[in-house]
Amino acid sequence: MAKKKILIFAHYYHPDVASTGQILKDQAEGMLDEFDVTVICVVPSYIGTIEDKYKTQKYHFEEINGVKIIRVRVPEFTKGSKVSRIKNILAYFFGALGAARKAGKQDYVFTISQPPILGGLLGVLGKWLKHAKMIYCIQDYNPEQTMAVGYFNNKFVLSCMMAADKFSCYHSDLVITVGRDLVQTLVYRFKGKNVPNHVMINNWINEKEIYPLTAEHEQVLAFRKKYSLEDKFVIMYSGNIGLYYDLENLMKVIEKFKPGTRTTDNREVVFAFVGAGSVLDKLVHYVREHHMDNVIFIPYQDKEDLIYSLNAADVHWCVNAKGIKGVSCPSKYYGIAAAAKPVLGVLESGSEVRMLIEETNGGLVSEPGDYVAVEENIQRFLEDAGSGKVVQMGKSGHDYLVKNLTKDVSIKKYIEAIKNL
Repeated sequence: MAKKKILIFAHYYHPDVASTGQILKDQAEGMLDEFDVTVICVVPSYIGTIEDKYKTQKYHFEEINGVKIIRVRVPEFTKGSKVSRIKNILAYFFGALGAARKAGKQDYVFTISQPPILGGLLGVLGKWLKHAKMIYCIQDYNPEQTMAVGYFNNKFVLSCMMAADKFSCYHSDLVITVGRDLVQTLVYRFKGKNVPNHVMINNWINEKEIYPLTAEHEQVLAFRKKYSLEDKFVIMYSGNIGLYYDLENLMKVIEKFKPGTRTTDNREVVFAFVGAGSVLDKLVHYVREHHMDNVIFIPYQDKEDLIYSLNAADVHWCVNAKGIKGVSCPSKYYGIAAAAKPVLGVLESGSEVRMLIEETNGGLVSEPGDYVAVEENIQRFLEDAGSGKVVQMGKSGHDYLVKNLTKDVSIKKYIEAIKNL
């Protein structure tokens, strides 16, 4: 019997380092036993630049590990420029619709909430175009996310965005959210009436790619040496250095821990930021201006090297700005737990990842905006360093993850939810 076909609108996909791109690669490959999978995405461009080989043709066809891929050519962009980002996103939207016509018959169309609003609309249009059932996976709610961080304030435009995304939800055969708090937002959007068919499935990490390594591991040591982290107590932020994380204010808290600050086991404290994003330049400027020599910035790591950078930290930040509860779920948590590292969380009560951290005793958490509590939690980690408490937090989070939040567990849930439509 021929497999049913599923078309995935992914926006970003491997080798792009966007977290959703990595998750969708795992998902697409994990569903191959049950479905014939085609992915429509942009050419590799998450950091804004594009290789010359992708600039000549409108569509690029390839296959990776059994997944058919149609890549859409888009213009380069600057993360700090709204105009260039909008041009990039619109090029993907219209290019993806054209690519869908080349994808042949499909039984299911799967889309995510990226790009904001347009991801959902792609799913609806794809559903109509292919006469298929639509699955809408909401990683982030918009316009709620936009409103939460004050990125855009035009009430008319925001109301149009809300109407458009509710339209996408309404026309979905299944809405999948990635957190318990995101389920509540879906119910709230529809005021508890005629709520679309929905299910909650946690994001995950590929535990075969990210797992605990000892501090003495050769490549962990090499990473530490490369960035002068040997014998230091490293508090790391790894991922998108963007708008939704209140990093500019958290940098002011970090400033209170002056260069030369040491833990109780006499290690010098270093704050490492690994990644890139729209507020990176502001953070770099602030650090230079205030002579914060114990703060370093490290470029994005290749996927195959991520295991070494994650394991090079003693503690990892996992943060969201105030108002993000029920709107977005920071998937970086899963990588932190997979590496068995404790979490320095700045997350709202009742948000999915905060509940996971609290339920597993996997770290210390405070409310966004409570900078006194953030400072106190950093100080607690410094005082407990070397006592075994810090290591045990990381182990607790890891033990829960390998039982409940692995790739195989979550992908099986996706397969069953889709087959039951």
